[in-house]
Amino acid sequence: MNSTTAVYRDSLSTAIIKNLITVGLSVSIIYINSSLVHTFTKHEVFNTNPRYILYIHLVINEILLLIMFTLLQVLSYIIFTLHVPFCIILLLISIICTLNNPLTLAVMAVECYVAICFPLQHSQICTVKNVTAVITVIWVLSSFTILPDLFTILATESRDFFHSRVFCLKETVFRLPELEKKRTMSNIVFLVIVWLTLVYTYFRILFTAQAAAANARKARNTVLLHGFQLLLCMLTYVYDLLLNGFTKLFPQGVLTIRYTISVFVHVLPRLVSPLVYGIRDKAFRRYLRRYLFYSPKANVNKS
Repeated sequence: MNSTTAVYRDSLSTAIIKNLITVGLSVSIIYINSSLVHTFTKHEVFNTNPRYILYIHLVINEILLLIMFTLLQVLSYIIFTLHVPFCIILLLISIICTLNNPLTLAVMAVECYVAICFPLQHSQICTVKNVTAVITVIWVLSSFTILPDLFTILATESRDFFHSRVFCLKETVFRLPELEKKRTMSNIVFLVIVWLTLVYTYFRILFTAQAAAANARKARNTVLLHGFQLLLCMLTYVYDLLLNGFTKLFPQGVLTIRYTISVFVHVLPRLVSPLVYGIRDKAFRRYLRRYLFYSPKANVNKS
C-alpha cells in the first residue's frame, strides 16, 4: 500500500484536538457562506441578477464541499471505516462539487467579459433563464465525468465488496488503475479549458475600449481573482503529490502532514468566495453586514 492510501491512527487527545479545529473552522466558514446565501435569497437585487446567481452557486458548492470533508474526517476518527455504498455517496457528492467549481469560475469570467465587451447584448445573453440552464449543464458535465467510474465498479467489483467497510478514500473505492488515469485526463481537460477561458477573457477585457476603463479595470481584477480561486481549486489535484513529497521528507510526521495539508487544501480555500463578493462587492457587503453582525436597530432605514 502506498503512502496515499496508507491508514494511520492518532492518539485520542490528538484526534479530539484535530477534529475540534476542523469542525470549528468549517462551522465558521459555513456560517459566513450561509449568510451570503441568506442575503442572496432575501433581496431581489441579488437573486434576479445572473452574476450573483453564478456566485451563489459557487458558494453553495463550497458549503457542500466543507460539509463532505468535515463529515468524512469526523467519521474516519469515530468509526474509522464506512460501508462502501455510503462512502460512494459521499465521494460522488464531493467529486461532483469539486468539478463544479472551476467550471463555474469559467462561466463567471465569461459573464464579466460579455458585460464589458458586449454591454448592449449583455442583458439579452446573461439572463436568469440562461444562467440557470448553464448551471444545469455544469452539474451534468461534472456528473458525466464521475458516473462512468461508478458504473465500472458496479460491473467489476464483487457483491462482497459492496457489503464491506473501507476507509473512505477515492483510492479504496475506485480501485482500478484505469479509473485513476481516466480521472487524471478528465481533470487536465477541465482545467485546460478553464484556464484558456480565463486567459482569453482577461486579455479581451484588458484591451477593451477606453470608454469603459473603470468598469474594465474592475472586471479585470475580478477575473484575476477567479484565476486565484482556480489555483486554490487545483490544490485538490496536487494533494497526493504534496502528501507524498512531505511524507518522504518527514516520514515520522505523516499524520500531522496529512492533517495540515488537508486543512490547507480542503478548508481554508473555502474562505476565498466570501472575500470576492461578500466583502469586496459594496452592494453585497452593505446587506451582508446585517446578517453577520445582526442588530435589530441597525440599518432599519436602509434597503
